[in-house]
Amino acid sequence: MNTKTMSTQEVANRLVELCRKGQVLESQQELFAENVTSHEPAHSPTPAAIGKEAVLAKGKHFASLIEKRYSGSFEDPIVAGNYFSFVCKLDADLKGMGRVVWDEICVFGVKDGKITSEQFFY
Repeated sequence: MNTKTMSTQEVANRLVELCRKGQVLESQQELFAENVTSHEPAHSPTPAAIGKEAVLAKGKHFASLIEKRYSGSFEDPIVAGNYFSFVCKLDADLKGMGRVVWDEICVFGVKDGKITSEQFFY
């Protein structure tokens, strides 16, 4: 059993790898700390959340809002200390919102090899 704690760069690379495979919910289950916090802009269709179960539920709710996906991408991460960010793009029809095109910056905090915070800017 490998007990080595992943570095911030390793966590960042793994998150982007899983997201690019369409395994966003799986990435949260694997990489998020139990006390993770999630922060959204005021105009977001999903609220902020505290705790892994609440963040997982928020992710599932957002996924359920996607009626049709036209395109999407995840850029390579940029790491600085215990934080990393990447650009995420989404072009999709969302329930109750119609077609949206998001070009967002996602910022994550890491401690002890787990993501402890996420914040989205779009």
